[in-house]
Amino acid sequence: MGVERDRRRGYRPGCGGCGAGCASVLVVLTIGLLLSLFSAAIGIGASIRIPFTNSNLTVAGSVGQKQKAVEALPGYAQPRLGGNQNFINHTTTLTIGPAEGTALIVLGKQSGAPIADLHLVAR
Repeated sequence: MGVERDRRRGYRPGCGGCGAGCASVLVVLTIGLLLSLFSAAIGIGASIRIPFTNSNLTVAGSVGQKQKAVEALPGYAQPRLGGNQNFINHTTTLTIGPAEGTALIVLGKQSGAPIADLHLVAR
């Protein structure tokens, strides 16, 4: 009876875990701390315009030294970090000592965002 109930819920043995939460801790602990030793940060982002609207979907993230992590995000995404001015704004930041990791997903009007963009930077 219990196995049938777990199957209906979509439970699959061996697929447990903590999802992206643990991955972000490991990334900041390893890559972030390593980059902070060299006073550097890396960032990646992608943005695409939603057809027939003035809104963009942006996904971006960065990791590295605390002072440079936000600067590694695309310029149009930096003011949206932790903001609430969009339809969807999911922001995550994690700071461990001198290292910081940021991630954001934004759906809404973003001034300065191009129609399509791929942003890769190392500072």
